[in-house]
Amino acid sequence: MSENNKELFWDVTIGEMKKGYIELEESYKCIICEEEFIKGRIYEIDSMLYDSRKATELHISEKHGSTLEYLLNMNPSFLGVSLIQRELLVLIASGLTDKEIALKLGVAQSTIRNHRYKLREKEKQARLFLSMMELIASNTKKKVNALDKDTLADAHKTATTLDDRYNITDKERESTIKNYMDESGAIKTFPAREKKKIIVLSEVTKNFSKGKKYSEKEINRILQRIYEDYATIRRALVEYGFIERTNDGSSYWVKE
Repeated sequence: MSENNKELFWDVTIGEMKKGYIELEESYKCIICEEEFIKGRIYEIDSMLYDSRKATELHISEKHGSTLEYLLNMNPSFLGVSLIQRELLVLIASGLTDKEIALKLGVAQSTIRNHRYKLREKEKQARLFLSMMELIASNTKKKVNALDKDTLADAHKTATTLDDRYNITDKERESTIKNYMDESGAIKTFPAREKKKIIVLSEVTKNFSKGKKYSEKEINRILQRIYEDYATIRRALVEYGFIERTNDGSSYWVKE
């Protein structure tokens, strides 16, 4: 994530989303974890040598499964589908027939047909909606998240919920960080308001490296430098989807 908290994920094109990476002037970058692969450099993977683009593709396959797999595992609120629709999409993506899906879900085959009809309607609506929004942005030279004097911030893509608590502007983010955190990144006071709590937690997450596993002792040691009641912060990071952990709490990592 960049310094201004903008996740690359939310601003890529559909083509880039499908590939799982973007091409920059000097590198290729994974849109999920934002790991970069420098052009002109050769990468050794499993004793084989690959150029940067192929290394990026292999990285996505090995670390994230595929872009499709990642999308299907996102919060359904981001996808605009219900839990049952997402379950159906997972089964369709696995290559099962409608009869096999119906048996697996314990429903009539006609139910699968109805779900397919509704998903097709969503697909058409999404295509029209995206076209409309791109035309509006082109005509006004302004994206829909750009207010008159501010910009709406995007929720982190691993958010466990998606509601009005994430209706945050860049200026609100800046003022909240200034009011609740000191220059060293320590929390002066943990806010009670949900919206401000989310902003503070997003800043705290920057203290952890993506792809690294932390023991509970390690994560506590880092958080203790940030806030005295580190257990509360640790629980909140997991609750809001910034950090993930094993069921026994023995291992923690940044959720990607």
